[in-house]
Amino acid sequence: METAETAESPDLGLTFRDATDSDVDALVALIESAYRGDSSRAGWTTEADILEGQRTDPEGVRAVVKAPDSRLLTVEREGGIVACCQLEHRGTHAYFGMFAVSPSLQGAGLGKVIIAEAERQARASWGVTEMHMTVISVRDDLIAWYERRGYRRTGRMTPFPYGDERFGIPQRDDLRFELLVKELT
Repeated sequence: METAETAESPDLGLTFRDATDSDVDALVALIESAYRGDSSRAGWTTEADILEGQRTDPEGVRAVVKAPDSRLLTVEREGGIVACCQLEHRGTHAYFGMFAVSPSLQGAGLGKVIIAEAERQARASWGVTEMHMTVISVRDDLIAWYERRGYRRTGRMTPFPYGDERFGIPQRDDLRFELLVKELT
């Protein structure tokens, strides 16, 4: 795995670095708080109405930390982890996933700073020309947020892994993932 430089965003007091094994528990807690259960309702990215159960687990996060051509970019403010995102090198493009911002900090502009830094680091580290991600297709507000950041809907869908509780317990029967793509310039 390539090691990223530590980058800082002085205007928001953010520090970006690659996750380590010692971050796994804190990252799992962050991701769960951003997407599942009552704590996630403090932010706008909650999936609590469409999925119950877990969003990830320590094994899943550790696998991303240790995978070749993958990074779990960890974002700190005042010494505490406040956000994270996965970057994975996939040939001519990078995959962006596992994006989480602490619910109490959502809506303050951190997300757009973090995604811009992730795109910058993917271009700088791997020379990729596109960023890809998948989003649950019924998440209209979230998809609109990504579209405002330059991502476009492709209409390419993949099935949700119904029956695999590692990804949550669906509360609806119409969940699918849509591929979103952005050209990196």
